[in-house]
Amino acid sequence: MLPWLLQLGLGGPSAAAQVAVPPYAQVEPASTWLPAITRARAFVIDTMKKLGAPGASVTVMKNGQIIWSEGFGLADVEQQVAVTPLTRFRVGSVSKSLTSAALGLLVQEGRIDLDAPVQRYVPGFPVKRWPITVRQVAGHLAGIRHYQGEEFVLKRHWASVHDGLAIFKDDSLLFEPGTRYSYSTYGWSLISAVIEGAGGQPYLDFMNTRVFGPLGMHNTVAEFVDSLIPHRARFYTRGDSGGGVINATFVDNSYKWAGGGFLSTTEDLGRFGDALLDGTLLKPATVQLLWTSQKTRDGKETGYGMGWRTDKDSAGRRRVWHSGGSEGGTAYLLIYPDQKLIISVLVNSDQTFIGASSTIAEWFLAAEKR
Repeated sequence: MLPWLLQLGLGGPSAAAQVAVPPYAQVEPASTWLPAITRARAFVIDTMKKLGAPGASVTVMKNGQIIWSEGFGLADVEQQVAVTPLTRFRVGSVSKSLTSAALGLLVQEGRIDLDAPVQRYVPGFPVKRWPITVRQVAGHLAGIRHYQGEEFVLKRHWASVHDGLAIFKDDSLLFEPGTRYSYSTYGWSLISAVIEGAGGQPYLDFMNTRVFGPLGMHNTVAEFVDSLIPHRARFYTRGDSGGGVINATFVDNSYKWAGGGFLSTTEDLGRFGDALLDGTLLKPATVQLLWTSQKTRDGKETGYGMGWRTDKDSAGRRRVWHSGGSEGGTAYLLIYPDQKLIISVLVNSDQTFIGASSTIAEWFLAAEKR
């Protein structure tokens, strides 16, 4: 495989450098998929050059098998470390999808009633003007606020899930629960506290023992900034002037593990999606519960279930997905349940092409028909 040149501006336009980085391909694809892979590979390389994104990883699974897994560019620009499928990226709000599996486990075990007030599981959470249920919180229907000011890049370490609730727990609800949809990462911080209360152990322990461990997701971890984490990418952004690549702002995501604090690989995310399709982790009825759009009180669908967005593509095919944005990182996990197709994309920059993952999916869906 020929090397390709990725143009990177390091510190400003005058410091531009060319770096020769060979893509790392783990899986030898069947001839059926070669046209789609060739087209998608060229698209990723070209888009990274245009955006100045240092590194990316892509995994595509079909019928439970990896048909393409490849790393592109640099995980660490300073040390010239290439991305491989083992590289761990920030997955941002895809953490909500991961956490939804823990919620589903406790629901199917009868340990969480989705229509119970959250205080049943988190007694210390203040009672609001209106009651809020677990289902409403998980579907962004509870009126809990999102980030304010500089909260997206907090640097303080929070010792526990419950400590992190202090950021927003005393604030008023934005609206009467059930009447509107309003996306809230903090709502999923509250869901992690619900999981602790119902599961009887710390949230991260529950995720490790009940979700990541059983699925062999050994490369998915909470990002403790004071820990040495093998294969962790470094994270980048662009300068305010639109010039070269620079290091992303330091951030400690301990206040929002469930909503945006995990590191993972594209292969682990693919493995997670496949476990939901084949019933390895959750019962099919539970998966459908998570993947079914909720509705506002007036009957309008929100396009969001619990930890998953749900819609149809231009051809009417059902799909479930979640994107994720972190400081210096972006993520996308897309599942076509009926076609058993899973695509995961991770980038160590906020300059990203994750929204085009649906285009990549179209190429693979078309290849299958040939």
